Amino acid sequence: MNETVGGGAADRSGGGVFEAAAGDGPAAGGEGRAAEVRTAYAGLLQIRRVSGTGGTPAPWERRQPVRAVALALEAAGVPPSAVDGDGARTATGYRVLAADRDGAVRVEWAGPAGGGAAREEEKSLRECGRILGELGWEALLYRGPRRRWFLETEALPGPGPG
Repeated sequence: MNETVGGGAADRSGGGVFEAAAGDGPAAGGEGRAAEVRTAYAGLLQIRRVSGTGGTPAPWERRQPVRAVALALEAAGVPPSAVDGDGARTATGYRVLAADRDGAVRVEWAGPAGGGAAREEEKSLRECGRILGELGWEALLYRGPRRRWFLETEALPGPGPG
């Protein structure tokens, strides 16, 4: 089975490669994007079913946690942040990046300067944590430098392939 959901699987239209929005790329949207996300997420759930991990992340998700968490959030309808060609934030939403520990992911709430992301972050990140928790990820909310909130997320132990 091809386990490259959200991380290199060619899309069905032949137009390129699907990549889950991690919040550091250009804004993507529209019906075409929504369909790609639904297809990728259905593939992720199928990988879980086939690998026998039940409600916990499958081996693919554990190997590529940034992509898996980004796909889960995007599929749940949480908006990703976005940047323009110069790296300036253009949209408020989640930003997923690797944490300091192997297998751990950091989720931040980011947006354009002065756009109010800091006011929304605790509530928005709690919702992200709830979504991820339902999918077998442990998500702990912390307050970091400059008193900004972030989630640290990692896959809960599961039954493994079987």
